[in-house]
Amino acid sequence: MSAIFNFQSLLTVILLLICTCAYIRSLAPKLLDNNQTGLLGIFWKCARIGERKSPYVAICCIAMAFSILFVQ
Repeated sequence: MSAIFNFQSLLTVILLLICTCAYIRSLAPKLLDNNQTGLLGIFWKCARIGERKSPYVAICCIAMAFSILFVQ
């Protein structure tokens, strides 16, 4: 089953995308800052969410890890 049809997998993919984009932006800011609009702007927006909402993203990552490890 793909991540699109399974809600928990979709949330996991979104959290991983946010965390990955924030990490890439911390290493190479020019890489994502050049593409703030268009299709590649999604990655810039994910990086901004990861930077500004980092405590909430961290809590969601911990909750998702707990859910994957102990609930499934």
